[in-house]
Amino acid sequence: MTDRIAIRGMRVFGRHGANAGEQNIPQLFEVDVELEVDLERATHTDALGDTIDYAQIYKTVEEVVRHDSFSLLERLAQEIVRRVLQGEHVNAVTVTVAKPALLMGATPSITLRRTR
Repeated sequence: MTDRIAIRGMRVFGRHGANAGEQNIPQLFEVDVELEVDLERATHTDALGDTIDYAQIYKTVEEVVRHDSFSLLERLAQEIVRRVLQGEHVNAVTVTVAKPALLMGATPSITLRRTR
């Protein structure tokens, strides 16, 4: 059984970019995270310890985007994936990172999916 938990529309300022000066000034990044988990136990126990704490996932994403610095969106997404996959109940994770202010009229994004 594969259940999913999604946290969409996280907006965090960070210093990431490959072009000159991009890492000097914080820019807005948008992050979506989808977790594949087995929620069977949580549906019966109604206990937070048997599922994913959404606030903790948000905190993890915020820490990576705000405090780390990478040239590529791919590397930023991979670090988010790596940290989220450390969670006890997470079987797989899909992370999408977008940089809405980079191009006029278009928003580049990348999506990574990794399993345990």
